[in-house]
Amino acid sequence: MIDKNWYVIGMMSGTSLDGVDLAYVKISRNKGYHFEILKTKSINYSEIWKKRLENAFGYSGEKLTKLHADYGVFLGELATDFIAKNRIENLDFIASHGHTIFHDPSQQYTLQIGSGAHLASRSGVKVICDFRSQDVALGGQGAPLVPIGDMLLFYDYDFCLNIGGFANVSFDNNDERIAYDICPANIVLNHFTRLQGFEYDDKGKMASKGKINEALLTALNALEFYEQGQPKSLGYEFIADVILPIFANFDLTLEDKLRTFIEHSAIQISDNINEASVNFDKEGLQVLITGGGALNDFMIERIKEHTNAQIVIPTKEIIEFKEALLFAFLGVLKDQEEVNCLKSVTGAIKDHSSGVIYNI
Repeated sequence: MIDKNWYVIGMMSGTSLDGVDLAYVKISRNKGYHFEILKTKSINYSEIWKKRLENAFGYSGEKLTKLHADYGVFLGELATDFIAKNRIENLDFIASHGHTIFHDPSQQYTLQIGSGAHLASRSGVKVICDFRSQDVALGGQGAPLVPIGDMLLFYDYDFCLNIGGFANVSFDNNDERIAYDICPANIVLNHFTRLQGFEYDDKGKMASKGKINEALLTALNALEFYEQGQPKSLGYEFIADVILPIFANFDLTLEDKLRTFIEHSAIQISDNINEASVNFDKEGLQVLITGGGALNDFMIERIKEHTNAQIVIPTKEIIEFKEALLFAFLGVLKDQEEVNCLKSVTGAIKDHSSGVIYNI
C-alpha cells in the first residue's frame, strides 16, 4: 500500500452527556497505521442541549427528526469554530459519531442523531458519519466500533478498556479481535449525581464516602446480561428498563448509591479481564484504561483490588480524546473502503466498511 497521511477532525458525544469531544489528528499509513493528536477541545453541553438530548428518548417522530437536523447544525457550528480558532487549513474530512438515542440491535435498530448533511453543509467540509447502522442491518450489534482502532493503533496493550457511559473491552483472542460492552458505568453514576445538582462525582470522592448495600450489589451482579455470551452491547434502554427500577427498590443516600454501583462496575470489569486473561500465556498483562472513568480514582482503585493485571492510565489527552481519535480513524478506513467493522466483534455476517459519506 502507498504511504499516505490524512488530516481529520473526529467528533464524539458519549451517552453520559458530558459534551462533545473534538480531536484534530494526523493519521499516517507507513508499514501500518500511526497517529498524532494535533489539537483537541471538549465542549460541555448547555442546559438546553442537555435537556433536549436527555429527553429525546421519549420524543415523537417529528420532534426527533427536528432534533436530528438541529443537532447536525450544532455540530457543524462547533466544527467551524474549532477550525477557525485553531487555524486549521489542512483537513480531509470530519468523522462524526453523533449522539446515540436508541440502540436495540435485537430489534434491528440503532439511531445516532446529528445529520451528516447538515454538519457538512454548515462546516463546508466533507463528513463521514453513521458508523453503526450498516452493521446492525448485517445482523451485528453495531457496537463496539473502536476495536479496529485498538487493534491497529494501540497494539502494545493486551486489553483496551474504555470506561465511558458504558464500560467496554477489546482484546485479541486466538488471532481474532474480541470486544463487547461489559456493564453500565458513568451513565448511571452521572444520573444520580445530576439529580442532586452535581455534574459528576469528581475522582469518585463522594462514592468513597459511601457504604456498599449488599442486597443491591447482589441484585445488580445477578442480571441476566452478564451471563450472555459475546457479542453483546448496551444502550439507554437497559438503564431505563433494568438498572433504575432495581435502584427504586432501595432507599439510599447518594453516596451509598455511588459506592455500590462503582463496586458493581469494578467487579464486572475485573471479572471479564480475569476471565479473558486465562487465554494469555504471559504474566503482567497490560490493561489500557481510557474514557472518563480513567479519571475516577476510586473506580480505578476498586478495579485494581479485583484484578492482578497491570493497569495503565495514559496521558489525559489520550484518556479524554481516544474515542474521537478512533472515530477519525474509522473515517480514514471508510474513506478507502477498508474494513472498519469486525464481525468477530459485532456478530455481523461479514467484516465490512461502515459509514455514510457526505461530500461538499
